[in-house]
Amino acid sequence: MPVWCCRCSLAGPVRNYNSSETEGQLLNSFGQYFGDSLGKKIKRMPLLEETVLPGDSLLTLPVVIIGNGPSGICLSYLLSGYRPYLSPEAVHPNPILHTKLEEARHLSIVDQDLEYLSEGLEGRSSNPVAVLFDTLLHPEADFGYDYPSVLHWKLEQHNYIPHVVLGKGPPGGAWHAMEGSMLTISFGDWMELPGLTFKEWAASKRRNIKSDRVMPEEIACYYKHYVKVMGLQKNFRDNVYITSVSRLYRGDDEDRSQLNENIPTQHLEMQDGQKPLIKRNWEVRGYQRATDGSHVPFCLFAENVALATGTFDSPGRLHVEGEDFPFVLHSMSDFGAAVGKGKLRGKADPVLIVGAGLTAADAVLCAYNNNIPVIHVFRRRVTDSSLIFKQLPKKLYPEYHKVYHMMCTQSHTGDSHLHSAYTSFPEHNVLSFKPEMKCVLQSASGLKKILKFSVALVLIGSHPNLFFLKDQGHSIGHHLNQPITCKGNPIEIDPYTYECTKEANLFALGPLVGDNFVRFLKGGALGIARCLAIRQKKKHELMGSEDGGGDGVP
Repeated sequence: MPVWCCRCSLAGPVRNYNSSETEGQLLNSFGQYFGDSLGKKIKRMPLLEETVLPGDSLLTLPVVIIGNGPSGICLSYLLSGYRPYLSPEAVHPNPILHTKLEEARHLSIVDQDLEYLSEGLEGRSSNPVAVLFDTLLHPEADFGYDYPSVLHWKLEQHNYIPHVVLGKGPPGGAWHAMEGSMLTISFGDWMELPGLTFKEWAASKRRNIKSDRVMPEEIACYYKHYVKVMGLQKNFRDNVYITSVSRLYRGDDEDRSQLNENIPTQHLEMQDGQKPLIKRNWEVRGYQRATDGSHVPFCLFAENVALATGTFDSPGRLHVEGEDFPFVLHSMSDFGAAVGKGKLRGKADPVLIVGAGLTAADAVLCAYNNNIPVIHVFRRRVTDSSLIFKQLPKKLYPEYHKVYHMMCTQSHTGDSHLHSAYTSFPEHNVLSFKPEMKCVLQSASGLKKILKFSVALVLIGSHPNLFFLKDQGHSIGHHLNQPITCKGNPIEIDPYTYECTKEANLFALGPLVGDNFVRFLKGGALGIARCLAIRQKKKHELMGSEDGGGDGVP
C-alpha cells in the first residue's frame, strides 16, 4: 500500500529545522500534502511503499504530538513560542513561592528551574510541575479562593519549535464525544487553557453561562476556538489515526556523515558478533480519513514524540460471559442516543447500570430524568471513603449527591421488592449476561441473583489505547508488562521533563501520567516545553560553533 512519506522535494541528508526558512518549508509541505481538504492533490503526492525502509533524504520533525485534546493543545501553545512571565503587579499569596519568582522575574517560567520552583508545593496532583503551574494559574484554588493568575503571556517567535499535532477529530479531542446534557465536574475556569479565560470566550460568543460548571459541548467549542484564536491551526491535522510509532534503526557501517550528531542517538549492542545498530528518531505511521471516507496512509519522522492521547479510547470491561451481546453498552454516548430516540421508554424491564463513578451517576440521572427505571450495581460499600461522591461538596454538586442518596437509601436490602424507579445493589459483582436479557449477580456473601433488564450499561472507567506502540506501551509504565492505566499504572516519567524514563525522546502528559483534570495536565506541557527548549538551544549553540560562530538562540 502506498503511503505519503514526509520527504517530498526537500532532498538531502537528514534535516533539522533551525531557521525560519526551514520552518516555512515544513509548514508549506504539510499544507500542500497533508492538508484538511484531501482532494486531487493528495493522489499526486510523493509516495513511499510500506515495504521500503526510509532512506537518508529524510525530513525529520522536531516534535510530533499524538492527541489534540487539551494536553496536545496546551503543548502546541508553548512550543509555538508563547512564554509565561510573572506579571509586574502580581503578588502570589504563597510568600515563599513569590520570593522565588521575584529572583528571576526577567525570565519566563519556561526558562527557570522548575524543580526549585516546585519544591514544597502541595496539591491534588502527584506531579510537582503540574502543582506548580496550577498554583501560578489558579493561586490557592483548592482553598476556595478565586485569585487571578500571576502570569502574563508573551509570544516570542524565536522560541517556536516546529511540531505537528495529530488528532482523530477536531481540536478538543474526547470533549467532542462526551454526553452533552451533563455538567462538567470541574469549574469552567479550571477547564481553560493559558492566555484565554473561559469567561472571555463565553462573553465573545455571547454564551449565557449560568453557573461555574458547564456542559461538555461548551468546553469542546472553547478548545476548538482556542486553537484558531491563538494561531495554532497550522500545526494541527484532524481526522488522523495513528497505526504505528516505532524507532528507526541504522547499521553502524552506513555513511556516518549522513547522520546529524545533533539528533539523539543510542547504540544497541548486538549478539553473535553482529555490528551494532544506532537507535535514533521515531517513525510515525497512520492514515488520514478523507472527506469521501477513504483512508490516505502517511509516514512521518520525528526526533521527539509526545503522547497526549488521554484515556477515553477504550472503555473498561468486566470480562464476563455475554458482555459482547448488542444489548450490553459501554459508553454514555450510546446510551444517550438510545434514550434520545425513545427506544427505552415504556419498557417494562429496567436499565441495568454497572459502576459507581461519575459517568455511571450521569447515566442514572439520564435514565431517572426520562422516567426509565434503574437497577444500579456496584462493587463497593456505600460507606466506602474512596467513593467520588464523598469528595464533592453538596452545594456545588447537588445532582451527584442525589444519586449517592439513592444509592444509600434505595438498596434492594431495604425492601422485600425492587423499587420501581431506582434500586441499588451495593457490594455486588456481575457474573454473566444471558441472551434472554438477564444478568447473574453475586453478592459479597456469595449469594447469586438473576435479574431481567432492557439494556445494560457498563461504565467502570476507561483506559488509553496505545496499540500503536511496541507491546501496547506495557514497557513504559511504572509496572512492567502491565497495561497503562491512569490510576494503577501510569506511564513512568521524569517528574520535571515528562520524558519517559524507559524510552528516551518519548514524552507523555495528561491522564497517561495520572493527571485527569485539565487544570493539572497543563504542567506536563510546561515540563516538556522547557526540556525541548533546552535541547534546541544546545543544538543551535553546537551548530553555531561548528560553523565557526553564530549567535545561537536569541
